[in-house]
Amino acid sequence: MHFNQNIPVRFPKGIFAMWSVYSFTGAAILASIVFSLLLFLSIDDDPLMKFLFGGLAVIFELGKFFAWYEVGERKARRNYSGTFTAFTFYAVLAAISIGGSIGGINSATNKAYSEANVQQSKINAFNMQIQAIEKQIDLNNVAAEKYIQMERIASGVTRIQKENEALRKQQQQIAIERDTTPIVGQGSVLGLIDSLATTFNVSNQAAQLGLVIFLSVLLDFFAAFFVGLIGEENRFRYQFKRQQLLSVNGYNMHDQPQLLSHFDPSMVGTSSITNVDDADEIIIEEIEPEPPKTAYEQAIEALTKNQVNCSKRAVSKLLKLTTDEVDAIFHQLLDQGIVSKKPNNHYQWHGIQQLAN
Repeated sequence: MHFNQNIPVRFPKGIFAMWSVYSFTGAAILASIVFSLLLFLSIDDDPLMKFLFGGLAVIFELGKFFAWYEVGERKARRNYSGTFTAFTFYAVLAAISIGGSIGGINSATNKAYSEANVQQSKINAFNMQIQAIEKQIDLNNVAAEKYIQMERIASGVTRIQKENEALRKQQQQIAIERDTTPIVGQGSVLGLIDSLATTFNVSNQAAQLGLVIFLSVLLDFFAAFFVGLIGEENRFRYQFKRQQLLSVNGYNMHDQPQLLSHFDPSMVGTSSITNVDDADEIIIEEIEPEPPKTAYEQAIEALTKNQVNCSKRAVSKLLKLTTDEVDAIFHQLLDQGIVSKKPNNHYQWHGIQQLAN
């Protein structure tokens, strides 16, 4: 039993997969642009400068990903010097982009921290007022004890008790205002920063900087990966479509040969009909079927007619041969001098006419 050795490694990705890839890529690029804008727009308050710096951030981001796409294209063409140039350009833009993303994410986290700090400051102010009232009440109690020792309970102690009662009501009112003050949610990012600071025993600022750098680099690599995936898939689709244009016997699938209008398929292998001028008779000659050609003869015929390239893969795909059979054919062609082997292990067709000469 012979098996087809030329089964494609994979087929082009489907519509759902490609839509997912394009969605992830667009979201990653958009997020990277937004974070860079947060930093570049904060450089100057002038509207014109904001517009210029914002446009610069967008140009850097889009240029960076196009440079990475070009890295894959030049590498596929084996243009290594061009690949190095494109990669250098991408590295410079990526450094600027990562720096912008770090500044943007850091600015966003600092803003969240500032809002939380404002609310915490309000709560601290209420606590200080409550503690001050509590101290005043304690002082009044000390004064009341002295009035008791001086036996001035009716005049001094009664007044102090009324004053303490008013202070208690004020203290309760402040406590109610403190408890009803809306507390800004810490948020997942701030909670993560606090957890990292506790885990690695570092300050919140160090944990915040480490998290921001990690997220910025991860976002940049995530987008670059999907941009490279799109480029690789486009190249694969182009090559796959070119291969699909060739039929099993090496001809164009879209240019099928048409039968002649006067050809009768029922007469193939039985007889041939020849029209004789100025006569009404028809001469019918029996045609003997030709013996089947060997695989070696079929390979020589295909190579002579330029149906396929001079390569083992093309001949194997054309004649549906196994790897061992194709190796034997090319070994025989080499022995007879019909083909030669180049230094890069590719074969060169010389033809039977040159061998006869």
